Amino acid sequence: MFLASILAAAVLMTNPASPSDPFPRATVEQGRLLGRQADGVASFKAIPYAAPPVGARRWRAPQPAEAWAGERDAGQVGAICIQPPSNGDPGVGPLPMSEDCLTLNVWTPQARGDEPLPVMVWIHGGGLNNGSGTAALYDGANLAKRGVVVVTLNYRLGRLGFFGHPALTAEAGGEEIVGNYGLADVIAALEWVRDNAAAFGGDPGNVTVFGESAGGVMVTRLMISEPARGLFHRAVVQSGLGRDEGTATFRTPDGSPSLEDRGLAFAIAAGLPADASVEQLRALPAERLLTPAPSFFGGDLMVIDGHDGGGLVGEDVAPAFAAGLEAPVPLIIGANSAELWRIKPSDLSPYGAIEDAMTPEARSAFLAAYGGQDGYDAHVLSDLVFNEPARHLARLHAANGHPTYLYRFDVVPEPDPEPRGGAPHASERPYVFDNLHTVGRPMGERDAQAATAMADYWTTFAARGDPNGPGRPVWPEFGAERDQLLEFTNDGPVAKPVPFPERLDLIAALHGRPD
Repeated sequence: MFLASILAAAVLMTNPASPSDPFPRATVEQGRLLGRQADGVASFKAIPYAAPPVGARRWRAPQPAEAWAGERDAGQVGAICIQPPSNGDPGVGPLPMSEDCLTLNVWTPQARGDEPLPVMVWIHGGGLNNGSGTAALYDGANLAKRGVVVVTLNYRLGRLGFFGHPALTAEAGGEEIVGNYGLADVIAALEWVRDNAAAFGGDPGNVTVFGESAGGVMVTRLMISEPARGLFHRAVVQSGLGRDEGTATFRTPDGSPSLEDRGLAFAIAAGLPADASVEQLRALPAERLLTPAPSFFGGDLMVIDGHDGGGLVGEDVAPAFAAGLEAPVPLIIGANSAELWRIKPSDLSPYGAIEDAMTPEARSAFLAAYGGQDGYDAHVLSDLVFNEPARHLARLHAANGHPTYLYRFDVVPEPDPEPRGGAPHASERPYVFDNLHTVGRPMGERDAQAATAMADYWTTFAARGDPNGPGRPVWPEFGAERDQLLEFTNDGPVAKPVPFPERLDLIAALHGRPD
């Protein structure tokens, strides 16, 4: 009550149009918001974009957010979605944790002209099990200072976001989505952005979706989802796979367990009868859904739900791109140089089985291409899972006539003592957001320059559909100069041919899908 009185008094005494207003306001469809201002950027946090998916709304499509009376304080981030411990991942925001987590956060320049600004919507990674849009790593202020509106969001994770069961399918009756609740949340957030971007100075006709790892996977799925068509106009995929190994489906022609089979087996292991009702399923404590953890590569989370009409995704990403079914929007796509440097293909991991398709002849060719066993162990999984699929989708998208820009991130921080031999998975995130202060250790001048370059390229792309601008190296369009990319290095961005093409060609042939 005391805080509300102070905020109300501050609103009365300040000019809401002033760039120095410490309590900026915005009016969205659901009501009035009271934000915060720092260094010329207004922020509005924990804005509900959908109704809380609790009780009878668990495992249902997101419903519209309810209106509120008066002014809603939007000064602090909301709860993260239910998830297991983060093990120190900086992409996970602060507690509390709750099923009531479908909120988003907005950053916008306080001083802006009459022209609407590009909007950038970030989709976090975390294997579809972890993460949030509330992490300090994803603070959008430094991007907003470049003249864009930045939105970060939470979406349902794990079995709360991606789950099938015969009782849920029966309840939906072919009229509602089943299984792909997390992706439905992201689409609902994009619909909210379309309807409310103007309240923050944003242009609903110029929206860029960008995401990393599982967030990049979500972007590629938005690219092939009919319900998402028209909700965004550019896309950025950072380490977002592309070959879709381990997709969850409702019906599997090869006889492997379907999404419903997996959900039924989980429910029985949780103590429910084989004919459990939706009420019994929804009575399970949310924390019970975390163990055992659903597998990103094991067929639990990447859902194809277009089985009875009304679904969000009808097939895997690469075949959809090959058929020209993806959104016809400008695309940035790429990966890091040492994504999985810690994991050997012989290690027990979610990725190790990929090499099982190799014949002895293929294995000999791979060892030669990688310069022996050590090079093979250090780099083949990064290429199998990230680098070759990025090139593959870039080739398909460019061949379909759409502006495409491929990148490779190879920046290694100056004070980093780890012998990685390149840039590991997720290490580009603080550079993209120009948030090096969140890394947790001192960063050097070359890191600051790399962060400036990446943030400038990303925001320029959001504005124009082309990342190029004055004062920095030209990023060649992939279709205009086949197999040319921009490599972010310790010495600055460099346009060059795709590195190690012979390795990537072997991988394409291994999958039986040469480009």
